[in-house]
Amino acid sequence: MKLMKTAISLSTLINHAFNYVVETTKLHNIDESHGLKHSMEVFGFAKRIYESELANNQILEEQQQIIYAAAIGHDMCDKKYMNESIGVSKYKSYLSEFMIHKDLEIVEKIISTMSYSKVKINGYPDLGEYQLAYHIVREADLLAAYDIDRCIMFTMHRDNCKYSESLKESFELFNYRILKMRSDRLFKTKYSKKESLKLHKKAKKEIEILKIL
Repeated sequence: MKLMKTAISLSTLINHAFNYVVETTKLHNIDESHGLKHSMEVFGFAKRIYESELANNQILEEQQQIIYAAAIGHDMCDKKYMNESIGVSKYKSYLSEFMIHKDLEIVEKIISTMSYSKVKINGYPDLGEYQLAYHIVREADLLAAYDIDRCIMFTMHRDNCKYSESLKESFELFNYRILKMRSDRLFKTKYSKKESLKLHKKAKKEIEILKIL
């Protein structure tokens, strides 16, 4: 009976979090590069990493809600679209019916420190027993970043520029950021190390094809 209650609670939380993404993307005109599809992709990667790590880290079972909530809503406070602190506060309030205050505080710490730019400047935060949960969400977002089309879409929306102009800038971004994530040792889990290699190779092939255009 307890397992059924937990499963229903998790499903309800996931549905609620994705509803928030739908509402917030409309409210703040968040383009598709950081909207619902991206949230689903990061959630999917986070779920795979979580499942691959669970056998050797049983504490993750108690942190599943934190991981999924952070993965789904991580961009719903992105400073590119809104005030970051207000965005985090609204997301926590939205989830407060389904998560305890302590867990919501961890969600905030994860999504407010996990971005590539913040990690490069500040390094990783010390989240104690939640450190692996942090890396799961952070790595899921990095794995989703190997999508060159997503990068092109973001630049076209942000700068209202032509496809060809966005393509050139996206190539540059991939060269100095995305394709350096592995050499910068940004992946800690076994799943992400293996998956990032496949995505890295795939992205390089896609870039070569687009360069011909």
